[in-house]
Amino acid sequence: MAHPQEQIRNFCIIAHIDHGKSTLAERLLQATGAMAARENKDLTVLDGMDLERERGITIKAKAVCLWHKHTDGKLYQLNLIDTPGHVDFTYEVSRSLQACEGALLVVDAVQGVQAQTVANYLLAVDQKLSVIPVINKIDLPSARVEQVMEEIEESLALEALDSIRASAKMGIGIGEILAAIVERVHAPVGDPDAPTQALIFDAIYDDYRGIILYARVKSGRLRKGDKIRLIRSAKTYEISDIGRLRPQMQTEAEGLNAGEVGYICAAIKALADVKVGDTITLEEQQAEPLAGFREMKPMVYCGLYPSGESTYDQLREAVEKLSLNDASFRWAPESGGALGFGFRCGFLGMLHMEICQERLEREHDLDMVQTAPTVTYVVQLRDNKSIEITTPGDLPKDGYEGIDEPVVLIHFMVPADKIGVVMQLAADRRGEFMRQDYLGTKRCVLSYKMPLAEVIYDLFDKLKSVTSGYGTMDFEFSGYQRAELVKVDVLVHNTPCDALAFICHRTDAEYRGRAIIKALKDEIPKHLFEVALQAAIGTRVIARETIKSVGKNVTAKCYGGDVSRKRKLLEKQKEGKKRMKMVGSVEVPQAAFMAVLKARNADD
Repeated sequence: MAHPQEQIRNFCIIAHIDHGKSTLAERLLQATGAMAARENKDLTVLDGMDLERERGITIKAKAVCLWHKHTDGKLYQLNLIDTPGHVDFTYEVSRSLQACEGALLVVDAVQGVQAQTVANYLLAVDQKLSVIPVINKIDLPSARVEQVMEEIEESLALEALDSIRASAKMGIGIGEILAAIVERVHAPVGDPDAPTQALIFDAIYDDYRGIILYARVKSGRLRKGDKIRLIRSAKTYEISDIGRLRPQMQTEAEGLNAGEVGYICAAIKALADVKVGDTITLEEQQAEPLAGFREMKPMVYCGLYPSGESTYDQLREAVEKLSLNDASFRWAPESGGALGFGFRCGFLGMLHMEICQERLEREHDLDMVQTAPTVTYVVQLRDNKSIEITTPGDLPKDGYEGIDEPVVLIHFMVPADKIGVVMQLAADRRGEFMRQDYLGTKRCVLSYKMPLAEVIYDLFDKLKSVTSGYGTMDFEFSGYQRAELVKVDVLVHNTPCDALAFICHRTDAEYRGRAIIKALKDEIPKHLFEVALQAAIGTRVIARETIKSVGKNVTAKCYGGDVSRKRKLLEKQKEGKKRMKMVGSVEVPQAAFMAVLKARNADD
């Protein structure tokens, strides 16, 4: 039986990382009877991935349907989407917002408004959502509710008196939040009799049922047995199963009407047919495609290659399935020379790269080698044309006018007494100071323009370190700007190793080259001949280390007699090593390919 549209509410929970989104979501599930209260408070039901539980962060947005009886006696269907808080998963948040009409903006009563709080709030405003501020963790002894209310008014321009005081851990304010969702979030708009349009906001691959689509029906209706068409791929399928999402399960229903969120199974096997952001319509109808999601441009690239027992085909199947479930992940085949055939993969940031690599290894049981991360550069050629490169090996050998590097506008939110150390940190990374704003008397926002290459490695870790854990940051892509960049080649036994080459600022080239050569010296085992390791810009060598040959006592069997017999054996060995040095090849172990990244961190 169809639920009345005016009794449906679609909302999400947005916040900075660790402000209590997933705990609040679990409390809402318990309050509406979607799950029983449990003894184990450390296990969050919506964070089902092992990685999420181990790291204590949300990686994938989760959708769940709740039923709530309001004080007016009506039964409301609340569709909740729990979203990630980390800056690398902003794309998951922006996709979730398009399936909602309202958002709970959770702010920690101790930490107050943070960088991602502001970023996610602006995303919600762009989507014209009703925003309900929730001040969480009011039970903590160090909670500063009044100051946080002032911060909400100052930095977000929200009416602080409308905020709800709550503690997800203690269950305080949960009833008020449910009432606010019903009263302050408007019902979805959409004509149930118009041509069917449903937006795919996520998808997962199931070995037995094919691809399962998570969709928000904008207009019309979908029923079991309907013939549907995916507008982008123009492929048609028959719905075999349709329903609503409940905690850790899917509940079958007759269908989904305008305004509802649910799942659709239609025996879709081809991964290429499904694109997150596509529109579903009925086969016989001529519906217009909905505005999908703004394509995210990857910020960080690295190469992934099979190793050990894993094969290229297994890795290809795994990256295809991951790109279905994670729409911001990009991949393309490439050859890595010594590493064989693999994939050039694009990510939104370093944490995103780390998570994707771990998901590939765990979910698909793969062994992989990952090359050092790089960013996208724009090379200006001499004929007024330009090309984009994601790997140093793509840099033209026949000359170019210059290289433009990606620049981001970065906002540091730090305690007022830590401004000096953060300014020094930004200056060390070629940051260009833009502005400084105060949030009250104790906190400050520092804005800088900074090359993305300086941000992606470990800036966040360093910021946490110098601010004793209180600093947060958020950044947005600002464009490209010309810089004095050079390509540093790493030569092993006079042979350039493309997978170890890197692009950096000329002033950093020498010390980075020296650090990498030292790291390689520790990784590459000794051979029967001397191995020269060099870092070079063009033909100019800027750093060198030598791995000494293995010492072998060839005179051990020669005892007694004239000394010339020993000298003859040593000369023979010397000739052999000289000949071997000319024809011998050096085996570079897989561990050496991460030496570039390790050397950078050690150097800092």
